[in-house]
Amino acid sequence: MTHTALLGIDIHAHVVPAHFPAWVDRHIPSGWPSTTEAGCHNGHCHRHVMIDGKVYRTVDDRCWSVPQRLADLPGMGLAHQVISPMPELLSYWLDADHARPLLRYLNETIAEMVAESGGTLLGLAAVPLQEVSAAIDELEYAVQQLGLVGVEIGSHINGIPLGDKQLRPFFDACVALDVPVFVHALKPTGMDRLVGPSQLQQVLAYPSDVGLAAASVITGNLLLDCPALRIAFSHGGGTFASLLPRLQQGWHTFPALRDQIAVAPAELARRLFFDTLVFDTATLRHLAATFGTSQLMLGSDYPFNFHERRPVDQVLACTFSSDVTADLVYGNAVHFLGLSNYQKGI
Repeated sequence: MTHTALLGIDIHAHVVPAHFPAWVDRHIPSGWPSTTEAGCHNGHCHRHVMIDGKVYRTVDDRCWSVPQRLADLPGMGLAHQVISPMPELLSYWLDADHARPLLRYLNETIAEMVAESGGTLLGLAAVPLQEVSAAIDELEYAVQQLGLVGVEIGSHINGIPLGDKQLRPFFDACVALDVPVFVHALKPTGMDRLVGPSQLQQVLAYPSDVGLAAASVITGNLLLDCPALRIAFSHGGGTFASLLPRLQQGWHTFPALRDQIAVAPAELARRLFFDTLVFDTATLRHLAATFGTSQLMLGSDYPFNFHERRPVDQVLACTFSSDVTADLVYGNAVHFLGLSNYQKGI
């Protein structure tokens, strides 16, 4: 059973609107999403998310219904949930002029859900990072006008790794606005190496892509250029905890790596944040030992069917001290999100 005194903050949960705005003329851009009805069963109404005439995913009303979502939080041991768009909706592959109105709609939808929740939900923005200046403009609007508390970005931007210098102005803007960044896997590499159904993208390819994204932040010296940046990686950082010892040893072995990376990778890695969404107690303990207990926060991937139903219980199973457990359940998220006036359980 979840310890009732520990009411957590889930930083990894997603939103899909029930409807998307229609495109303004008959030439609908490739990649523009829509939804169609998919029936009601098991107490929930479902909709198909359609992209280019094909079903991308079927989702239910917990994706857009605030009352449905709030009803589920107590059973998960949660006081708050941080909501962000389903990653496929980040839409980096659209022309920036097409992506801007879509992402504005998403951000305003999330802000409306936050308002309807009375403060139980907190929102992360989506921005058109295919055009950095437009992304900064949308970030400023989402934070300053809509009151969203952070931004979700993909594990790469149309193939550009997060550590690439051309994305630095965006991360500089995040620092200037004191906005935390949550990185989610998106269109992962390596799908051609997997044998099996499409769900293996979520199961195996997502963690691989997140691991490479975190590694690119280290090898690109992002944290040295932006030391005040707070950046977190979904799915426990994916493969990064396994890649890190090799990167550290390589840094000691190869002069070219020492020239590239100004500070030891293992040291830099302990400045990153990660969610706890690993479905395994031993793995979660390993992340705590590798990155430090101050760097881990609850993540569930709610409301998709491949989500952690009881994220607080996963932390309790690790049998950390009471102070460390409280940090993982809510304290680290308070710091990451910059919730200076947070009161536990409120």
